[in-house]
Amino acid sequence: MANPPAISSSIRALRAALAAGAAQPVQLAGEALARSNGNPGRNTYLWQDPAWTLAEAERAAAMPRGPKTDMGGAFGDGRAALWGLPVSVKDCFDLAGVPTTCGVRFYRDLNGAAARDSWLVAALRASGAVLTGKTHLHALAWGITGENPEFGDCIQPCRPGALTGGSSSGAVASVLEGSAVAAIGTDTGGSIRAPASLSGLAGYRATLGRGDWRGGAHLAASFDTFGWIFRSLEDAPLLAAPFAPASPAPVRAFTRFAFVPETFLDDCEPAILASYHAFLRDLESLGLAAHRLDVSGWSDARDIFAPLQASEAAQIHAGHFHQFEPAIRDRLNWGASLKPDEVAVLRRRHADFRAHMDEIFRAHELIVLPCAPVARLEAGADHAQTRPRLLRYTAPFSLSGTPAVAVPCPAGGVQISSARESDESLLALAALIGKHRREHL
Repeated sequence: MANPPAISSSIRALRAALAAGAAQPVQLAGEALARSNGNPGRNTYLWQDPAWTLAEAERAAAMPRGPKTDMGGAFGDGRAALWGLPVSVKDCFDLAGVPTTCGVRFYRDLNGAAARDSWLVAALRASGAVLTGKTHLHALAWGITGENPEFGDCIQPCRPGALTGGSSSGAVASVLEGSAVAAIGTDTGGSIRAPASLSGLAGYRATLGRGDWRGGAHLAASFDTFGWIFRSLEDAPLLAAPFAPASPAPVRAFTRFAFVPETFLDDCEPAILASYHAFLRDLESLGLAAHRLDVSGWSDARDIFAPLQASEAAQIHAGHFHQFEPAIRDRLNWGASLKPDEVAVLRRRHADFRAHMDEIFRAHELIVLPCAPVARLEAGADHAQTRPRLLRYTAPFSLSGTPAVAVPCPAGGVQISSARESDESLLALAALIGKHRREHL
């Protein structure tokens, strides 16, 4: 038997090896476990049980192939695209028999072991994905740096001193270290897009409302979305599951896109700007027409998003504010202080902004802008202004509830967003970009 691909290979290569019998789920799980917690803080995972994961791999291996009359699926064996693959899950989703921390010891101790799997974990397990553990996150999934005073800051495995970004911090670390081939994260205000771009990885934020949050801990239900962190853009279409609708819209090719003007990018590092402009040229080389976007209506996006997020979070965590770190406690107090009429005004502004974004997508199909104005967040630095600075780039798509793909670039990453429920078409475009890059290296 030929040697199977390394776990750091593409999802497609590993899954093809599994389909051909050149790799086995237990073998891949063992390799993933051997690489776990390889970051400097040894804190990629907040919960992990190697014996449980290996048993899951054995369970996946025992799942039957598709019937001989229907050996379909992406790999011809009638099994789901994620079958047999090591996947990590952010520790804000319940796994039966295990505590869910949400990044704080308080909830770990208060709630104890979960009685049943969350909807998302159940869907992953039903597909044959092999869960390697529950990953680190910024406290309450409310932060964009990956710092955590209780479980330690999450540092990138191969870049000393560089934070992963957050809040899907352990998701990033698990893919970077090779303990997962893809990692479930969440994105409320950029928690997939920002860490992906800061770590040289790809990310996918699903359309708001896809999937089911039963057994998942919300931060702000008006904005919380599922998503993935992964390596290869060519794998993107495989990750529409498990939270795609039963009958998604047919994949269509995009013909045009809108880019933001230099005035919006005035705080970007020079290398970020260079990567952004190079990526716009890549899209044009794929035959897409470029149009400059008027972003004057975006000036208050962050001012709509942040207080609504804080108001919803304050309702979820009412009575427990004193249990959390000062920065988060202050945001919760702020959210709780907002009066009903103030929130109602913000809701109307949100609806208006969303309608404005819908018009843009109808006119331009795609919007492209950097995920973040910086390429690296230094561990131990003062990041008091980092969150508002990055929210300026992520909040427009958080407010619109639209899907987005984070595309890694030589410096940082670029996010592409399209209209709601166009996820499959957007992921197909990501794969096309990945193929174009591979063929033109």
